[in-house]
Amino acid sequence: MIGGVKKTESTADAPRLVAAKILASWLSAGRFPDREIANVSQGRAFVTEIVYGVVRRHRTLLFFRERLAMRRPAAPIEAVVLAALYELFFLDDTQPFATVHEAVEAARALAGRHAASFVNAVLRRAQREEKELRAALELAPPGVRLSHPDSLLQRWRQHYGDSRAEALCAWDNTRPETVLRVLGSRATAAELIARAGFENITLVRHHARPDDCLVLPRGVSVESLPGYSDGWFAVQDPSTLGAVDLLAPRPGEVVIDSCASPGGKAAAIWDRMNGQGTLVACDIHEDRVKRLKENFVRLKMDGVHVALTDSADRSHVEAAIKAAKMPPPDAILLDVPCSNTGVLRRRADARWRFDEIRLAQLTELQARMLDTAAAILRPGGRIVYSTCSLEAEENERQIQRFLAAHSGFKLEAEFKSFPPESKMDGAFAARLANFQ
Repeated sequence: MIGGVKKTESTADAPRLVAAKILASWLSAGRFPDREIANVSQGRAFVTEIVYGVVRRHRTLLFFRERLAMRRPAAPIEAVVLAALYELFFLDDTQPFATVHEAVEAARALAGRHAASFVNAVLRRAQREEKELRAALELAPPGVRLSHPDSLLQRWRQHYGDSRAEALCAWDNTRPETVLRVLGSRATAAELIARAGFENITLVRHHARPDDCLVLPRGVSVESLPGYSDGWFAVQDPSTLGAVDLLAPRPGEVVIDSCASPGGKAAAIWDRMNGQGTLVACDIHEDRVKRLKENFVRLKMDGVHVALTDSADRSHVEAAIKAAKMPPPDAILLDVPCSNTGVLRRRADARWRFDEIRLAQLTELQARMLDTAAAILRPGGRIVYSTCSLEAEENERQIQRFLAAHSGFKLEAEFKSFPPESKMDGAFAARLANFQ
């Protein structure tokens, strides 16, 4: 049993087959696994574990597969093989017989008898040669052992040193926990712990923020928790609150949260404003705006304005301000699109998309968003720029560029989180004050 989900007989919607189909679409078409998983209704916890596990360990699993099979199978069958290898080598709470049997049945359902025979032969060999494969992995290059691109690992080694870089890779390969931030205006952490306890659910205080962040046990769905429909909490890693701390929103202020979806930071801002003032939550994608609105309904954030807005385009932002009938903002939270290198255990596929060209495109977009924020901020206001990146180009160097181009601003404070040491997601935030 994994994540509270019992593995059942092989059917058209058996979790292993569902996981294989999602992985095949990722392998062949680069589709985002999280969007595919969102459509899974049965056995989601197990499917999520397998899909994200394979994506995280992809390079290591390919290392095994290449030693077990002379030819590379088609994407659907490779997905079945990689998923089963992940279970055999990285999960302790599965039965090898069930893993092999259901993988063979999944292959049969996807591609027929010959595919099933191929998968059976590969996995039986993997079981026979497990010790040899593990020994070979120990001698493999670091990028293979740690399942990260060489370019990213080399970057981190240069910046952090070998031991910290490898610790970061090891962190990225761990299962992320689900963290809840209690909205202080609705309840306290103690009250939510007690209420969950009546349902035999044990919530544990997060070491980084024990007063308002609680860790959800594996296998318990967020929706099943008491207080969910009452808007007592938002799902939010503690690292994301560093930016809100720097923003320090106050009741009665006018605040813009750019790139706000799914709404965790906006909820924290509104909570600290005691629901008094003006908050505009922006996003550029219609599906993400829809998600924002849905989350705000559950969190009972009726007074928050939601806007479909391109935060890199001044005219778009000014139109959103006009629609909300608000003056220039006192504060702007600019949580920009980034490379996600601080959250690779949650967004495992982002490690395989990282490259210098995309990084340059992102830094250009971030710069435009910063410049737009500076243009609409009221004199004496403040911007908090934040990322979930660990790359200097997106963090410290971006701030240096901004300050060089905007003499009326100064850097007041910074926040950083390095996952292996902070034991939470990686993040960067900087408060820029307009002193004109």
